[in-house]
Amino acid sequence: MGILAHVDAGKTSLTERLLYAAGVIDHVGRVDDGSTTTDSMDLERRRGITIRSAVVSFELGDLTVNLIDTPGHSDFIAEVERALSVLDGAVLVISAVEGVQVQTRLLMRTLTRLRIPTLLFVNKIDRMGARYDELLADIGRLLTPAAVAMGSVTDLGTRGAQYEPFPLIHKALGELLAESNDRFLSGYLDDSLTAEDYRRELADQVGRSLVHPVYFGSAMTGEGVPELIDGIREWLPRATGTPEEPMRASVFKVERGTAGEKIASARVFAGTLQARQSIDGHHGGAQYEVKPTSLQLFEHGGTRSVDSVEAGRIVALRGLKRVQIGDQLGMPVGRDEQLFAPPTLETVIRAGDRVKLFQALQQLAEQDPLIRVRKGALGEISVNLYGEVQKEVIASLLEDEYGLTVGFSETTPIHVERPVGVGTAVREMGEPGNLCCAGVGFRISAAPIGTGIDYRLEVELGGLPRAFHTAIEETVRTAFQQGLYGWEVRDCRVDLTLTQYSSVGTAAGDFRRLVPLVLLDALREAGTTVCEPVNSFELELPPDAVSAVIAKLTEAGATLDSTQVAPDRTALTGRIPAGRVHAFEAQLPGITHGEGILLTTFHGYHPVGGRPDRHRSAMP
Repeated sequence: MGILAHVDAGKTSLTERLLYAAGVIDHVGRVDDGSTTTDSMDLERRRGITIRSAVVSFELGDLTVNLIDTPGHSDFIAEVERALSVLDGAVLVISAVEGVQVQTRLLMRTLTRLRIPTLLFVNKIDRMGARYDELLADIGRLLTPAAVAMGSVTDLGTRGAQYEPFPLIHKALGELLAESNDRFLSGYLDDSLTAEDYRRELADQVGRSLVHPVYFGSAMTGEGVPELIDGIREWLPRATGTPEEPMRASVFKVERGTAGEKIASARVFAGTLQARQSIDGHHGGAQYEVKPTSLQLFEHGGTRSVDSVEAGRIVALRGLKRVQIGDQLGMPVGRDEQLFAPPTLETVIRAGDRVKLFQALQQLAEQDPLIRVRKGALGEISVNLYGEVQKEVIASLLEDEYGLTVGFSETTPIHVERPVGVGTAVREMGEPGNLCCAGVGFRISAAPIGTGIDYRLEVELGGLPRAFHTAIEETVRTAFQQGLYGWEVRDCRVDLTLTQYSSVGTAAGDFRRLVPLVLLDALREAGTTVCEPVNSFELELPPDAVSAVIAKLTEAGATLDSTQVAPDRTALTGRIPAGRVHAFEAQLPGITHGEGILLTTFHGYHPVGGRPDRHRSAMP
């Protein structure tokens, strides 16, 4: 089970309350005091936010819950994505005061799209400004019309606020369940349904992600938490894999131990995972063999060493040197698609010792692959980011774990290059200027958007040793990390049209040195266009702010797709350059009286108008 929320909604506090109710801890830690169980990093305790997903296992009666506490800040959405890949169900936490926020909507959309059974918990009913009816209306309008309140609140917004559960048979629940089941509808209309009928139908529809029960309470006081626990036990579906099936597991977290060894957290979906037994690992299309040296089972709020782990559990594995986040163990399982947008920002990072910095960043990239460490032709090191908070996190980790003090350049949008024509180039073995004991030729052309690098052979596969073919393809993909203007080349078809080698003198290194030179010649002939990341946006605002907002959108280079006007709200949709979102978002509260709600999602890359940005070093 995952606990998800917008930052500061109270999900880590709710995790503490669940652990306390399960008897795992004897007092409830506080985020403000840095005393929570799942926020273990020093920076998490200092900042009071969750940065890395944390796993804790406990028992609720006969139900074992493997709970994953995920980050709430949008800069760490990649951590949430990795957790979603292993969930049976989720609790989405909403603040009764702040209500439905941008991150809440993004998370609910993804949970709905993946059909992950989800309960909603409205936290902070004891805070001044807490809402009930208005918030339920916002949940139905902004999150899902399939939400239904399971109780009411008395003394809302006071320290004495109490949650009063409804009887299971009540009108709102009956009407919602009847919408998806004609047989239930018939029984509802003739008033012949029992509480057991309601219970069975609600469990079924929650399990199919058709209905989302809403609970109210306070993680600080514990009010409403027992009812939420009952909801978790009754409505969220239990794991279905069995120990008898072929072993299937998915790695969703990789970290380093005190001795620098890799520790991989994996969900076992089916079968039995055993220590010191060889198993197949799958990364993308590649397969490798691993043998875990030890297994640590998450259990009773901690971990213990075991020889085997059965389906449904989460385990920490050691001894998997090649393992990466997202790898599948045993039989491949799960989703390969990326759920959230890739990072669209980057920054150059500086330190006195570049070699040590690069090695340290590569290790951090094992824990968060989307930061993508790159080294430019002039030796500059850059990393990809979701936002400015990640800079602080990276700087803190580098100082605490590697003793490196670093500085950053200004954050800039990540651009890409796409071919605009067709280019060919050949350098034959022995021709003037070719000092490599090899010959190679390429044709470069545009490929459909989203293709990446489409590498193909126009030569006989058997005409060249396999190791040389591997060297050529790997070098093509590496070389295209920087194109004519220094940006990564995407959506490009590369045809290998010629290969030459000597059975006596040629080595793989000859091809690795020659390929970038020939690719550059072909790419220059084809030409490239530089494209910038663009987000689609949905914006709700009061009608009297429309003209001022449209003016600011125009300044930001945005384009409007639609405008929907209602008496009290106006909705705008369109596209905006990703690099302009932060500045526009900072202006929004002032021009909408604090009532503007902006939701942005990655849309794609669009050509940049005017002269391409050349501030990065070009392809060698």
